[in-house]
Amino acid sequence: MDREHFVVLCLNVKNQPTHINIAHIGSLNASVVHPREVFKPAILANAASIMVFHNHPSGNPEPSPEDIEVTHRLHHVGEYVGIQVIDHIIIGEGDRYTSLRERGLLHA
Repeated sequence: MDREHFVVLCLNVKNQPTHINIAHIGSLNASVVHPREVFKPAILANAASIMVFHNHPSGNPEPSPEDIEVTHRLHHVGEYVGIQVIDHIIIGEGDRYTSLRERGLLHA
C-alpha cells in the first residue's frame, strides 16, 4: 500500500478473532493514531484483547520512535480499560515484519 494503514484485530478470551477494523489511514510515512480510534471498535466488539498492525510503505519494518511510543501508550490505555494489547506488528515488504512483543518493546 502507498500509505500507512493502522489495523486493529479484536480477540475473544480464547484469542480468536472476532472483528477487524482499519482504525486509521495515514500518509506515506506516518499514521498518527489516537488510542480512542483503536479501543472504540474493541470495546464495541467486547474484545478481551487486541493485536494492532500497520504497514510501512517504505518496505522497511523497523519500528520508528513514534511506533514505539504509540505502542506504549496503547499498552497503558489497554491496562486501564481492561483490554490487553497482545502485540503490535509492523509489516514491511514481502514477508518482512517486526513484532514489537518479540523485540521486548511490549510486555505482558
